[in-house]
Amino acid sequence: MNAITVNWRDYLELTKPKVVVLLMVTAIAGMFLATKPAGMVPLDVLFLGSLGLAMAMAASAVINHVVDQKIDLIMSRTNNRPVATGKIKPLNAIVFASILTILSLLILDQTINRLTAILTLFGVIGYAGVYTFYLKRATPQNIVIGGLAGAIPPLLGWASVTGTLAPEAFALVLIIFIWTPPHFWALAIHRKEEYAKAEVPMLPVTHGEEFTKTNILYYTILLFISALIPFIIGMSGLIYLASAFFLGLIFLVYAIRLKYFPHASLPMKTFGYSITYLFLLFIALLADHYFPIRLV
Repeated sequence: MNAITVNWRDYLELTKPKVVVLLMVTAIAGMFLATKPAGMVPLDVLFLGSLGLAMAMAASAVINHVVDQKIDLIMSRTNNRPVATGKIKPLNAIVFASILTILSLLILDQTINRLTAILTLFGVIGYAGVYTFYLKRATPQNIVIGGLAGAIPPLLGWASVTGTLAPEAFALVLIIFIWTPPHFWALAIHRKEEYAKAEVPMLPVTHGEEFTKTNILYYTILLFISALIPFIIGMSGLIYLASAFFLGLIFLVYAIRLKYFPHASLPMKTFGYSITYLFLLFIALLADHYFPIRLV
């Protein structure tokens, strides 16, 4: 039998780098949005804070690989993951996740501030522990409840700069929290049969596709409204308002088409646009922060 060769790319895959990049966009945006007046984030905070937060997010992803290894083997999009295939042993993955977590907390606590370290620890426990170990298999509302852990990166970025919490940071958390269900449920519709086979109680499996599509539409409407909060509270100006309006309108069109004009390709197109939406929304926040156009 040939020995299995493991390299750094396999360990990188464990960290779900694409997911971490998207989350880090929101975290770094939180850092820059915390500068008042609009200015540059101190380079040490930008570098070390980003490093610490990214390592914590990566650790959570690694634990997800370990806990979901049996589920991953059943689903086509995940059946080649290193832990699922046995390329990386679960114990080695856990050691890797532990090292990432410890280093993350040390960096954040010793070079940034303790509040950020504590909030980051709660984020890891919330996603890797509460969501991955329990909620994912316990309730069809798993992604709603567990989505809070994935929504806190901008709060962590904000806290890393200011050492405090602020209403503006929670407004950003709210946007991601409400964005998460329609984002993930669109994917779940596409992967419904695989989730059913893996006995994961995702909403399309337990309540059907039509019920899920209705909930995607409701959450998208709620997201459209929630995304206007930064403008309403004076956090942003006209650039963001216009961006949030048009980006949200496109998302609504996707949700309406998914519900009332179904097509086999629409769930994944909706899922894909949801990622684009969140990325561009936070870019718009940053653009407005540094190049504001105000009504007065």
